[in-house]
Amino acid sequence: MAVKHKYIEANIGISEDNRQAISDGLNRLLANEYFLYTKTRKFHWNVEGPNFRSIHLLLESQYKEIAEIIDEVAERVRKLGHYALGSYKQFSAVVDLLEHDGEEVADEKTILIELCQDQETIIRLIRSEFIPTADKNKDDGTSDFLTGIMEQHETMAWMLRASAK
Repeated sequence: MAVKHKYIEANIGISEDNRQAISDGLNRLLANEYFLYTKTRKFHWNVEGPNFRSIHLLLESQYKEIAEIIDEVAERVRKLGHYALGSYKQFSAVVDLLEHDGEEVADEKTILIELCQDQETIIRLIRSEFIPTADKNKDDGTSDFLTGIMEQHETMAWMLRASAK
C-alpha cells in the first residue's frame, strides 16, 4: 500500500500568521534584490569611460554578492514554510526600486550614484520595515539574518559612494 504524503507545516514556534507577515516582507526584499541585481548586471555590461575596468570589476563583485543574497532570502522564506516569489511579474507587484529601462547607460558617476541610492533604499527598508516586522513577530532568526544582509548592503553602498567621488 502506497503511503500518501501530506505537507508538513512548519512548527518552529512562530504562528502561521506571523510567518506569513515575515515571509511577505522577505519576498518584497527578494524582489528588490532581484531588481538591483539586474540593474547592476546591466551597468556592468554597458559601462564605458576612463574608469571602465575598475567600475566593471566593482559591479561584477557586487552582482555576485547580490546573487548570493537572493538565494539566501528565498531560502529563508522556505524555512518559514512559505514560497519564494520567482517571476518578474510577481517581483514587479511588490518592488520598491525602479528599473533602468533606457538603452543608453549613463556616465560612470551617474551609474555609481544610482546604484548607491538603490543600495541605500534596501538598507532603509530592512532597517525600518523588515527587521521591525521580524521583531514584532518574535522571529529572532530572521531579524539576525536581515541585520547581516543590511550590513552587506552598507558595505556595497560605501564602495559605490567612495568610487563616485
